[in-house]
Amino acid sequence: MTTSAVDPSRRATARSARSKSGASAHRKLLFAGLVGSSIEWYDFFLYGTAAALVFPHVFFPDSSPLMATLLSFSTFWAGFVARPLGGLIAGHYGDKFGRKPAVVVCLLLMGLATFLIGCLPGANAIGVAAPILLVVLRFVQGLACGGQWGGIVLLLTESASPKKRGFSGTFGQMGVSFGVVLGNIAFLSATAAISNDAFLSWGWRIPFLASAVLFPVVLYIQTKVEDSPEFKELEEKASGTKVVAQAPLKQALQEHWRTILLGCGLLAATNALFYISIAGVLTYATAELDMNRNDLLTISMLSCIISVPVVAFSGWVSDRIGRRPMIIAGGIAIVLWAFPYFMLVNTANLGLFFLAVTVGSIFQSMTYGPIAAYMGELFAPNVRYSGASLAYQLAAITVSGGTPFIMTALIARTGTTTLVAVFVALMGLVTVLSAWRLRETNPAEVRNDPTAVPGAQLVR
Repeated sequence: MTTSAVDPSRRATARSARSKSGASAHRKLLFAGLVGSSIEWYDFFLYGTAAALVFPHVFFPDSSPLMATLLSFSTFWAGFVARPLGGLIAGHYGDKFGRKPAVVVCLLLMGLATFLIGCLPGANAIGVAAPILLVVLRFVQGLACGGQWGGIVLLLTESASPKKRGFSGTFGQMGVSFGVVLGNIAFLSATAAISNDAFLSWGWRIPFLASAVLFPVVLYIQTKVEDSPEFKELEEKASGTKVVAQAPLKQALQEHWRTILLGCGLLAATNALFYISIAGVLTYATAELDMNRNDLLTISMLSCIISVPVVAFSGWVSDRIGRRPMIIAGGIAIVLWAFPYFMLVNTANLGLFFLAVTVGSIFQSMTYGPIAAYMGELFAPNVRYSGASLAYQLAAITVSGGTPFIMTALIARTGTTTLVAVFVALMGLVTVLSAWRLRETNPAEVRNDPTAVPGAQLVR
C-alpha cells in the first residue's frame, strides 16, 4: 500500500523534472539559435555595408563612382544568387540526415568565407584577381546563408511547444536585425577609431576578421544541441519504410511547387524594403543627398534595434490569431508607406530620414516575424527543410540581392526615386496576394484545441 501511494507522487516528480529539463534545454536552444543566426547574418550583411561604402574604392578603383557602385552591388548580388543553391543542398541533406548537421556545416562555411574576405588584397595589389576572389567568397557566403536559415528556424520551431512555434521561430528571425546592428557597430567603431584613409586602406578588414567568433558557437551547437524531435521521430518511423524522403528536393518540387512560389512571394515586401534601408539608401543618401555616412549607419542600427521586439511580438501574435493576418497587415502597410518613405528620405533631414526607415522597419518586421513558423508548417516534415529553404531563398535571388542594384539604376536613369517607390509598393502587393492565396496553418480550430499541432492538417 505504501509503495502504491508513493509511486504516483514519484511519477509526478519525474514528469515535473523532465518538463523543467526540457524547458531549460529549449531556452538554451533559443539562445544558441539567436546567437548563431545573429553572427551568421552579421557576416552576410557586413558585406552589404562594405559594398555600399568601401568596396567601390578597394576593388574597383579605376571605375567611375557610379560604375564602381554598380559593380560593387553586383558582387553583393552574387551572394543572393548562391542562396537558393545553398538552400537546395542543405535542404536535401537536412531532410535526409537531420537539421543540426546542415546548420553546423553552413555556419562553418560562413565564418570561413567572411574571415577570408577580411584577408583579401585589393585591386591595387593583385589587379583583376581581387574582385574575382571577392565574388567567389561572396558566393560561398551565399551558399552558407541559403542553408542556415531553414535549419535554424526548423530546429527552433520543431523543438517548441505547438502553441509557441510562432514566437520560437522569431529567435531565428531576430538574428537578421541583430546582424545588421552588429555590423554597423563594427563599422562605426572602426571609422571612429581611425582616419578615413586608414579605414579604406585596412580598417574595413577588422569587422570581417571578427567573424572568427562564430566558431565557438558552432562548437556549442555541435556538442550541446540535439536535433529536432520531429526529425528524430521521422527517423524512428523510417526503419523499413520511406518516411524520411530519399529525394526530398524532388518530392518538394513535384508536390509543393505552388506553395514554394507563393512562399517566395510572402517575402517580397519585407525583403525589398529591408535591403533598400540597409544598403541602397545608404549609397543614395551619401552620394546624392550629401548626408553623413556615420549618421546613416547609426540610424540604420537604431531602426533595426526597434524592429527586434516587433519581430518577436508579431510571431507571438501569430500563435494567437493565425499567421496570415500579421503578414497581410504588414504587406498592406508597406504598400501605403512606399511613397511617404522616399518623400521623407529626399528631405535629407536626419530626423525625417530616421522616421522613414524606422516606420518602414516596423512594417516589414510585422510580415517577417511569423514567416519562420508559417514556412515550416506549409510543408510536410519529410520535405520541410527543402520546401521552406527553397521558398525563402528564391525570394533572395528574385528580390533581395537585386534591390540595391535596381534602386541605383532606376535613380541614375530617371533622376528621381518615384519608380523605386512604385517597385516597393508592387512588392508589398505581391506579399498580400501570396498570403491571401495560401492556407492558414494555425486556424481558430487548431488554436482552440490543446492537442492540435499547427500545420498538421496540411500533412497527408
